[in-house]
Amino acid sequence: MTTTDTGSLRQTTRALLEAGHQSEAFALWSGADFSDDDLGWLSEQTGELMRSTDLTLAGEFAHLLASIRRGSRWFPVQSADGATRPVNRFITIHKLRHDIEQFTYLLESGILGGEFGAVVQAYADTADRLLEAGVDPDQHVPFDEQAEAAIGDVFNRIVTLQPAPRLPRALSASWNGREVTERYLASRAGLVVVDDFLSPAALDAVRRFCLGSTVWFGNRYANGRLGAFFHDGFNCPLLLQVAEELRGTLPQVLGPYPLRQLWGFKNKDYLPGDTTTHADFAAVNVNFWITPSEANLDESSGGLIVYGVDAPPDWNFHMYNGRQDLIKPFLAQRKAEAVRIPYRANRAIIFNSDLFHATAEVRFRPGYENRRVNITMLYGERADDVHHPSLSRQATPNQLPYRPAWRSNALARRRAGR
Repeated sequence: MTTTDTGSLRQTTRALLEAGHQSEAFALWSGADFSDDDLGWLSEQTGELMRSTDLTLAGEFAHLLASIRRGSRWFPVQSADGATRPVNRFITIHKLRHDIEQFTYLLESGILGGEFGAVVQAYADTADRLLEAGVDPDQHVPFDEQAEAAIGDVFNRIVTLQPAPRLPRALSASWNGREVTERYLASRAGLVVVDDFLSPAALDAVRRFCLGSTVWFGNRYANGRLGAFFHDGFNCPLLLQVAEELRGTLPQVLGPYPLRQLWGFKNKDYLPGDTTTHADFAAVNVNFWITPSEANLDESSGGLIVYGVDAPPDWNFHMYNGRQDLIKPFLAQRKAEAVRIPYRANRAIIFNSDLFHATAEVRFRPGYENRRVNITMLYGERADDVHHPSLSRQATPNQLPYRPAWRSNALARRRAGR
């Protein structure tokens, strides 16, 4: 493709997506001899549009990018040679087991056709082969020729995306934005809990999207945790509506910041406690849970641990996001106090993203629909946080909303029978 052709492809793509002609944009790329630089341009456009708060158009660009990079013969946007762009892949047995459960769920729901019975069997055969070779379920192994022949056309590719369109209202009317803002600002460390976060219709639609969409590609995590990311298909109009409504409902908390990232994580039935301690790059983190509370076997756990200590300003992302060997001694040295927020379905935690935090011990019922799913929206950059500019300080118990002070007013009223 010449420079002129590349410019034409990009210009036409932008015009089509701005006009809402998604299928025409897909057809354009399906017949184009595009390059990796062109895919990089799609990613850059997505980021720029998120920073400009045009989330609708950002979603269209991200959707096109995911379709090209992760497409399949069931969900096609293909290059001129008839193949989607290859992605780096490795296998874990945990990931294979999740996909077996998801494909079985989709088969039983009538979303996928009978041909996927053979796909499930191919996944099971691949898992058995790895187990017989002595592979640990958490171990990452290369995507070898046998795997390519058996499941190469489906593994870590989009087979189906379940629709989750915009609704008249995504956030629940049971909580008050002004009250939540006051509680967030009154917490000097920056932490507030909101129950009944989404409207019933929105919660149901988001659940169906997460259950049915084959976008859980991130399998680099321990203990069978899987991630799904905005640029790789974890993207639907309803989730973007939630992000927009939040900024409008909490203008003092989120208004100064654009949405910078959106992802979901899914767990198997058990996760050891406090093994994921980290901070994030953003100014404010919104984390909410969508799996029914009945799936949780320990109502005192399964949620989030938030420490009253910020990531040091001179630590880079790799250090404060993943280096447990640095984070744990640092928290011990600071005698970090923590608030433990138990799991409840449709509960959101809005907090200063610089605070170290971790998933509490997870003990959920077995079964695909019982897997714990959390969704995270990150707003702004940590350096731009106007409410908590002082990094790496110990928040005293009076500064953290300790139990029962963190409880939302909605929950308190419900428990009082009001």
